[in-house]
Amino acid sequence: MSLVTLANLRFGHGTRLLLDGVSGSIHEGERIGLVGRNGCGKSTLFKLIAGLLKPDDGEVQIARTVRIGYLEQDPRLPQEKTLRGAAAEAFASIEQLKAELEGVYERMATAEPDELEKLMNRQVALEEAIEAAGGYAVDHKIDAALHGLGFTDDDFDLPIKGLSGGQKARLGLARLLLSSPDLLLLDEPTNHLDIEGRRWLEDFLADEFKGSVVLISHDRWLLDRVVTRIIEIDRGVLREYPGNYAAFRSLRAERMLTVERQHEKQQDKIRQEQAFIDRYKAGQRAKQARGRETRLERFKQDSLVEKHAELGVMNLDLPDPPQMGDFAFVAENISKSFGDRVCFKNLNLSARPGDRIGIIGPNGAGKTTLVRTLLGDLDADSGEIKRSPRLSIGWFRQTQDHIDKQQLAWEFLQNTIRSIEGAPRASEQEARNLAGAFLFTGEEQDKAIGDLSGGERGRLVLASLIASAKNLLVLDEPTNHLDIPSAERLEEALDKFGDIDRSKIGGKGGHGGVLLLISHDRALLDDVCDKLVILDGEGNARVFDGTYREWESKAKAEKAEAERAKRPAPKPQSKPQSGPQSVPQSKNEPRPAAATATKAPPKQKSRFSNLPIEKIEQRIADIGRELRDIDLSFADPKIASDATRTKKLMSRRDELGTEQEELEAEWLRRA
Repeated sequence: MSLVTLANLRFGHGTRLLLDGVSGSIHEGERIGLVGRNGCGKSTLFKLIAGLLKPDDGEVQIARTVRIGYLEQDPRLPQEKTLRGAAAEAFASIEQLKAELEGVYERMATAEPDELEKLMNRQVALEEAIEAAGGYAVDHKIDAALHGLGFTDDDFDLPIKGLSGGQKARLGLARLLLSSPDLLLLDEPTNHLDIEGRRWLEDFLADEFKGSVVLISHDRWLLDRVVTRIIEIDRGVLREYPGNYAAFRSLRAERMLTVERQHEKQQDKIRQEQAFIDRYKAGQRAKQARGRETRLERFKQDSLVEKHAELGVMNLDLPDPPQMGDFAFVAENISKSFGDRVCFKNLNLSARPGDRIGIIGPNGAGKTTLVRTLLGDLDADSGEIKRSPRLSIGWFRQTQDHIDKQQLAWEFLQNTIRSIEGAPRASEQEARNLAGAFLFTGEEQDKAIGDLSGGERGRLVLASLIASAKNLLVLDEPTNHLDIPSAERLEEALDKFGDIDRSKIGGKGGHGGVLLLISHDRALLDDVCDKLVILDGEGNARVFDGTYREWESKAKAEKAEAERAKRPAPKPQSKPQSGPQSVPQSKNEPRPAAATATKAPPKQKSRFSNLPIEKIEQRIADIGRELRDIDLSFADPKIASDATRTKKLMSRRDELGTEQEELEAEWLRRA
């Protein structure tokens, strides 16, 4: 069943056309990812579907009775209520039924026989309606959603008017999810969520939510886990791809290659035809040449395959970092608290050239405090930190409040370059060239920093970091305002930044930058970092050598083991009484024995418990190869156009992923 149909939709701002006669549909139960460059019209399309904007031409058709839930960037909340009270409003219709049912109960206590029968019938109808709507599980649903999105029980009674912007955004998301619309339009729902909140949202959308979902997000892990179809907006046109985001990348690359080949083939044909026309247009075969010229012009108008020019991506090539010596810093047994709140204690951490360290944890766990302590902005309460005297630090902060908002964009870059010790004086043109490499148009370069958007300011600070060669970079949520292509370009640059080119230095250490990355972007963490510091928000800090994916697998295994350990042990069999048995035992009955009765219960085994470790390692490798083969198969146009086959491959991919997690958990258990 089609919930929404777009028919020849056109919409623009002034002379800029965002949607150029697009058509498409959203079906019942679908999970769609809407992708495209910043400013391409994704949020505009959501507002058109939600009825907040009217198209310039065409039509948005909504099926009757379909309820649409749209996540606004600034949700409207009842200021007089508490946090939990506002969340409960999602079930207002159920609460009305419950209130009516309470009234029926009261009237039944004093009703006459004739009226009592009517009240009993109404009671049954109301109870059935409440049960059908899941009304008896309302409290559990509210608590689960609020906890999943990062609220604690202590937050439940907070007044709405005292909430921060991030808390209001998470509450707005909780209310929307609890309202269970037929179609969810989620525009960057992870913006204020930590990693645990993102995991919960993934699980909810993938496993619990029954309606359709259209998702705008720069969280690639969320897109890979939840969506089964990608719609790309590219210069006013909608292009559809089956599968998740990983499949989209492969399919899009294949399509681009096909278009490139078709374009080159046509250009060869055009060159051949033009050569014939030029050669014979004035000779005996002039008539034939004129005919071919007419056909060529018609071909150019009707059948020409345009070469697909990619939109600009930031020119993000980090310069070679200056040498820092054998280490950036070495921290031994450091602790930091603010009053009763412990951020971390007894932490040991070192950073050497080439290290790329990710710092993760819940919102408010103290991640930025840790970095400031490591680099000397804050004093540790205890322990010792040694820092290289040659450290040169570049910061990318979540907010750019430290920048003079009156400066023009190009002036800020010019001043940044001029502030570098030993650097040549930068001309205005050099500063503008740098701004242009980061996708600032001439008009945007002349804007005051205070007039730039959050994303534009972020790009400007990244540009300044490029200009000023540093050997230690601190990036605090650098992808928050970047579109996916720019985030992927950042990953490539950071990979190179950490490299150590020993050929330049005769095999000695000291070159290669150090990266400290604070982020909830799991794709960025996994692709860039080789070491993690995990803060749990309760004062505990842990260092893990490995990638984010390896950490997540280990954490899942540890959590599963802890849950198994919490389960109550089965009661032991009671000892047999001494002396003769009054009732003879059957041959088939197990004979009780004191020795077995006092044994500890065996540990619960996984389905791979009896598999040799070598077989487990081999199977993990085999699954990895099969997963890669499946991802590559999505690039085959025949498979991509076969919805049934694509669905089977996606199902197989999920099965393999589950098996891989169980195998890795078993491997870690024995390690």
